[in-house]
Amino acid sequence: MKSKIFIDGDSGTTGLGIRDRLAGRMDLELIALPQAQRKDLAAKQNVLSQVDLTILCLPDEAAKETVALCDALGAKAPRILDASTAHRTAPGWIYGFPELCANQAQEIAKAQRVANVGCYATGAIALLRPLIDAQLLPSSYPLAINAVSGYSGGGRQMIESYEKGEAAAFELYSLGHQHKHIPEIMAYARLERPPIFAPSVGNFRQGMLVSIPLALDALPKKVTAKDLQETYQRHYHQAPHVHWVAAPTNGRLDALALNNTDDMEVYVFSNETLRQIILVARLDNLGKGASGAAVQNLNLMLSKTQ
Repeated sequence: MKSKIFIDGDSGTTGLGIRDRLAGRMDLELIALPQAQRKDLAAKQNVLSQVDLTILCLPDEAAKETVALCDALGAKAPRILDASTAHRTAPGWIYGFPELCANQAQEIAKAQRVANVGCYATGAIALLRPLIDAQLLPSSYPLAINAVSGYSGGGRQMIESYEKGEAAAFELYSLGHQHKHIPEIMAYARLERPPIFAPSVGNFRQGMLVSIPLALDALPKKVTAKDLQETYQRHYHQAPHVHWVAAPTNGRLDALALNNTDDMEVYVFSNETLRQIILVARLDNLGKGASGAAVQNLNLMLSKTQ
């Protein structure tokens, strides 16, 4: 029997990416709400009552509204995969990063409600959580996280601005230290203090690099680059979409190299003489950072392969 799926907000970047990835799947039936009824809450609730799972690709307040409609359905409510920011640290929701820890994929598979990851957050957490779990990096360490994303992660207005040639070639933003991904980074990397997070956007449609510098001599225990590399190798050795990769000898990384894939790579760039490290995660912000991650979570929730 086909699983019935409703993508609430399938006209946005993430929703379109999910729909494209699911096109042609013979095991799924995508249920759509006619354009004229998309703001009709009764019509939406009727669709929700008929599907097995709904994927929310909505602004936060609209996502909360749809969740309230599901709550009102009681036993007829579908399972929910929320791609907004609204429920990433909310009680009762499972965080949709299967590679987070040993049992996370199983938790996602049996969950009624899953919050899809944020694009920057998935890169930062992928770099930090294994090191903190291995006690190589203290959870209280004062961290700085730098990141650059393609403009497709900024929503309709930013996309239009870049594609019209009206936007800056490169810009830092969210310099008020209140980026919406910080709470989930803290929660799932197990940080005790907010990191200094400096996101930026470049004049390319998609692609992402997240980098974290570390001064090894500032750590409370002696740590080497090999320790970090081996920790990533152990943590991700069976992960289908996250991989430790040896750092290229030229010391350069192309932010666009994983575009149109659902994978992420983690790197350790080291200078043992200076005792300095730069950790880097590379991903497609529309792939493993959004739509690709959602489909991976969907497959787990429906007991399909990742």
